[in-house]
Amino acid sequence: MFTIQDETDLLPAVYDGPFEQPMWSTLLDRLRQRTRADHAGIIFFLPNVAHSQLVELHSGRPIPADLRQLFTGTPALLREERVYARSEVLGPGNGTAARIVRVTEPGGLSAWISLTRTGPDFSSADAAPLSRIAPHFRRALRSYAEIERQRTSARIASDVMERLNFGWMQLDAKGRIVATSEAADKLLQHGSGLKRTAGGRLIAQDVLVDRRLTAAIRAVGEGANGRPRAINISTDPWVDLLIVPGTAETASGSGAAMIAYIQGDSLSLDDRHEQIAELFGLLPSEARFALLLSRGLSITEAGAKLGLTIETARNYSKKIYAKTGARGQADLVRFILTSVLSLA
Repeated sequence: MFTIQDETDLLPAVYDGPFEQPMWSTLLDRLRQRTRADHAGIIFFLPNVAHSQLVELHSGRPIPADLRQLFTGTPALLREERVYARSEVLGPGNGTAARIVRVTEPGGLSAWISLTRTGPDFSSADAAPLSRIAPHFRRALRSYAEIERQRTSARIASDVMERLNFGWMQLDAKGRIVATSEAADKLLQHGSGLKRTAGGRLIAQDVLVDRRLTAAIRAVGEGANGRPRAINISTDPWVDLLIVPGTAETASGSGAAMIAYIQGDSLSLDDRHEQIAELFGLLPSEARFALLLSRGLSITEAGAKLGLTIETARNYSKKIYAKTGARGQADLVRFILTSVLSLA
């Protein structure tokens, strides 16, 4: 029998379970108390993962060894959401009573809820809670699985953004930093050419760059044309900033008026050229020249930066194009920016 009190005690605990630590701890405690069980537990079968890597949750005693062995066998042969007695799946008992039920959400995540106790068998009234919560648990399990998929996607995306040294900062209308991503915070702390003042304002360390940054923040903050403003903050290591107007969703009570997207190379020219030399089979001097070309400098500008004559710079570019297969500077930029170096 599933009472009104059972519904009040158990159903909220089913849906709140994914947000607890440990998960579903309230549900398991209440199930164990409600049924006078020695053990109440949940075992997860992750899709495409060996059953030796089960996720186990329990209240009271750990799951009996013989019952756990059932879960590592062929549990899919038993029907979904049907409550089974120990004798139905393991044969005559050894003095331990059990009730188990299996649920699987649409994405393939499967879980078993089990109750065990030493002594008299569970009554139909004891088993009723398992039967009634099973469909609700399947829905909660689906929500949990989707949360985990989203978390996994977010972790992967965050890792890619971090490897690309790409981050963001929320700024108010006066250029004060409201919030930052982890990657942006690292760039602020480690020689990006930007820093946060004691008052929280974003400034550039170079005076001329800071003037452009201040003007861009003012223009975006005042809504001038509503267009993004791009600024090169540093050329060694390379750091770019794109400031875009905020939205209602961006602000969300934080006071943010704009977002500054920041992307920077974690390595200096001296460090990065070694990777380019290895990847494209270039000489060190050619790699330095290629890196400057990939960062938007013309052949003449790159040559001047490295102390080369115009003629020598042109010869370098021809050798680089030949070795990399680039048909010109645009191709070279694309080859370098889309290579695995961006993840290094």
